[in-house]
Amino acid sequence: MTQQLPQAPSTEPELTGVRNFRDVGGLPTVDGRQVRSGRLFRSGHLANATASDAAFLAGLGLHTIFDFRNAADQQLEGPDVELPGVRNVNLPLTDPADGAEFWKMVREGDLDQLKSILADGKASGRMIASYRVIIEQRTTEHSQVLHALAEDSVPALMHCAAGKDRAGLSIAVSLLAVGVERDAIEADYLKSNDPRRRYLVRRKDDSPAAMAPEVMELLSPLFDARAEYLAAAFDQIERTWGGTERYLSEGLGISPETRERLRARLLDEA
Repeated sequence: MTQQLPQAPSTEPELTGVRNFRDVGGLPTVDGRQVRSGRLFRSGHLANATASDAAFLAGLGLHTIFDFRNAADQQLEGPDVELPGVRNVNLPLTDPADGAEFWKMVREGDLDQLKSILADGKASGRMIASYRVIIEQRTTEHSQVLHALAEDSVPALMHCAAGKDRAGLSIAVSLLAVGVERDAIEADYLKSNDPRRRYLVRRKDDSPAAMAPEVMELLSPLFDARAEYLAAAFDQIERTWGGTERYLSEGLGISPETRERLRARLLDEA
């Protein structure tokens, strides 16, 4: 399902403690340009970065790291490693209390409990609903990200916990703003399904019952990157604003001048 995209120079080492890292450089725009390599990166959280991981990340010349995790995420996973001279901006895209009991059940619930909250399409339905809510209700945060990128915050790294949902949507919004093709945005998003990138599911223990195939099947919609999730976000843009242009201008308050600055900072020369 994932289309082949132009290959940027490799900046994807086998990071030991950071999942789902990649440079979005090389993605094509509708007017024939490409995202410039070394300008916009995405990943999972940096709390478990090793010394060699941190050295690699420090060598990217990052200006800003955008962390979209909430307080509950940070308590569970820990704070990001600190990189010298890099600005860290925490913009939670979900309320710390939102779904706390749900995620406790994901980590600790038995098979019957998980069936009650995840079976029969409830897990994927929850994901689709969350994507719609983030697009519709987190316009202030996405506006802040785009204005920061346009001013001085590149090179930038965006991450959440898995680097899939909140970071994935923020990357998608940034790419829409500079005219990247939607098919290319989807193809990059779906890379989060690669086995070496996927978020490692955390359960209360590693017993056979806790990690049984039936349990993992119930959990998989929460940890998959699915085209239908991203499609729901794009559909919400259409439903609420009637299209990308009004979403960017009215929903996020992005002026034509700001979009041109974004394009100048993130895209190859015309």
